[in-house]
Amino acid sequence: MEIRRDVFQAIADPTRRAILSLVAIQAMTPGAIASNFDSSRQTISKHIQILTECELLKQEQNGREIYYHLNPKKMKDVSDFIEPFRQMWEDRFNKLETIMKNYKDII
Repeated sequence: MEIRRDVFQAIADPTRRAILSLVAIQAMTPGAIASNFDSSRQTISKHIQILTECELLKQEQNGREIYYHLNPKKMKDVSDFIEPFRQMWEDRFNKLETIMKNYKDII
């Protein structure tokens, strides 16, 4: 049975976001990732599993070690989804700034 996880549920967790930030800088082994947290290795391993199932992380075997990399294509999909909302809020803040400037000029 294949478990399908939602990308946005995955990135909602602060530990998983921190893991993504770590591997965005460089590929890391699970042990190296876990060494950055106070949680148990098993807990971090579960977070890595969720991120991998969502395809936010890709794994690469190098000898006996497994390295995790950020999957930029999947991150772009997330960014593309969020972009219209970012643009909408930016437009709203720009309009508010214009209103505030005009109000200041009136006073």
